[in-house]
Amino acid sequence: MAEFPALNGQSVSYAVLQYPACSLNPHHTRPSATELFFLTYGILEVGFIDTTNKLFTQIYSCSIVPRMISQSAFGSSVAGTVSVPATVLVTVVDDEKILAKCFKTDVDTIQKLKAGFALKA
Repeated sequence: MAEFPALNGQSVSYAVLQYPACSLNPHHTRPSATELFFLTYGILEVGFIDTTNKLFTQIYSCSIVPRMISQSAFGSSVAGTVSVPATVLVTVVDDEKILAKCFKTDVDTIQKLKAGFALKA
């Protein structure tokens, strides 16, 4: 709404995203909106996990350029983004009792992952 106030109260929003070559958009959810995504330039691999924990992926290509540009439309004026890695790894959730077991790995790996998401003072 700050960038395009005319959308206020319309229950929609819009975003244009530019990613450097070989970059990654961390796993995330949209708790307040459905997303319609258009790839304008570049190559993009998109994936989602369904309710049975099955991973689906698809590669999209528009043209060969050194970066990716996309446009997204949301079914909410405040779509919100919840970054899964940051939400899970920047918490007080117990590394050994919960995170290592959930991710089926060891505590050292969890602590290395958490170090990459440590809050900056």
